[in-house]
Amino acid sequence: MPNLRQLEYLVALADTQHFRRAAERTNTTQPTLSEQLKALEERLGFQLVERSSSGAILTPAGVQVVEIARRMLRDANEIRAIASFQNNKLSGYLRLAVPSTIGPYLFKYAAPRLHRAYPQLRLHVREDLPGNLFKTLSDSQDDLIITLSASQSSDIAAIPLFREPLNLVVGADDPLAKSGKVSLADLKGRDLLTLGPAHKLHDGVLPLCEEVGAKLRFDFEGTSLDMLREMVIMGLGVTFMPGLYTNRELVSDLDVAVLGLEDRQIYRTIYLARRKATLRAGSYEKLVDFFKRLPSEVPEMKCLEPA
Repeated sequence: MPNLRQLEYLVALADTQHFRRAAERTNTTQPTLSEQLKALEERLGFQLVERSSSGAILTPAGVQVVEIARRMLRDANEIRAIASFQNNKLSGYLRLAVPSTIGPYLFKYAAPRLHRAYPQLRLHVREDLPGNLFKTLSDSQDDLIITLSASQSSDIAAIPLFREPLNLVVGADDPLAKSGKVSLADLKGRDLLTLGPAHKLHDGVLPLCEEVGAKLRFDFEGTSLDMLREMVIMGLGVTFMPGLYTNRELVSDLDVAVLGLEDRQIYRTIYLARRKATLRAGSYEKLVDFFKRLPSEVPEMKCLEPA
């Protein structure tokens, strides 16, 4: 029978279709992953993976084995949960995935406080695109996700943590920078910059652009919040950025101005999502409570509001 580690390698290869990326995901070396998959094929007596210079694809038999492997890995994780989360204690190894527009700015404040509150918790945090998160949660690649939307799946529970304001950011030499506060009407005809669609940062802003006549520029898309800032400084347009980012990165930045809208505040809601069937639901509630308390305990997070 295959061992669980070999199944983890196979599932990672199925998801990435690339040996190097699969090795990175499973924290191993590429030669080790390749050798273990060959050993698995020899044990099973049939080919699982078609190898090429450009990557790897599963054989039809490999696709069937991967689906079984996902179920076996989910069951194995639940067995580990029984040992690690007895009596709803928040301890042991926990995998959490977050969007890049939230993770670094939330965990700047959350990580040290979480470690002090739950010293036995070993939290592994990774970043991913928002559109991937519900899939990795459903496939049991992650135990929890922080996400920008409620789940559409009946198998996933998404608990709202807080609302985060989206602040208007303009270049220091922009006429709006001298206003201190602006109204929606001031955005009429302005170019509004965004991250790529996969980041979903401006999903809630698009209707606003249509309402006031602003132009959301898809031909000048940033790859990160920092790059978006540089594009604003160079005069390519204005943008909306998350409150945690502006509070941490832009509060003393002389090259940009962070503005509030006089007639409307724009928010995005942040959720913590888990599988409904997990045995760790009780311990996860402690994590929900922890995150909900943070804005009242950390001055730099006062921009957050209850969901």
